[in-house]
Amino acid sequence: MVGSAQKPKVDRPSGYWDTDSDAPLPWSWASERLERARNYWVVLKRKSGRAYARPVWGVWLDGAIYFDSGSMDQNLATNPEVEVHLESGDEVVIVDGRAERVRDPAALTVLADAINVKYAWDWSPDRFPAPFVVRPKRAFGWCSDPTGLDKGTLFGESGTRWTF
Repeated sequence: MVGSAQKPKVDRPSGYWDTDSDAPLPWSWASERLERARNYWVVLKRKSGRAYARPVWGVWLDGAIYFDSGSMDQNLATNPEVEVHLESGDEVVIVDGRAERVRDPAALTVLADAINVKYAWDWSPDRFPAPFVVRPKRAFGWCSDPTGLDKGTLFGESGTRWTF
């Protein structure tokens, strides 16, 4: 589509993370959660500088999040730097990036097809204002059980940062 998936640099964020624990989470772990998410929370700033968040429908395609901005258009025009969060507090993925308009007709058609499949919708690019895309600059993730084996892993043992 518009972008392509990148292979990020993987490390541990500094602070309260246990950097001596098992290996960081792989990017595939975060990408899988971004792909299957039903709702995404977009965090941005108002013109006044005050932060706020809005849930949106969107899709993870080719290493980027695509979503409709609705009432956020003016604020995204003023400050396109955003964070996108998933709903889960147990499997956390936070993407930092810059929201850019998607205007390419071919990309809009691919996006419409993906949205229609994901949400059982009948979305048409000609009825929809240009959506936005956020390509990760940096992402963070952690979870209570990165192995899926219910070992009682602590959040601090899985903290991972991906830099693109």
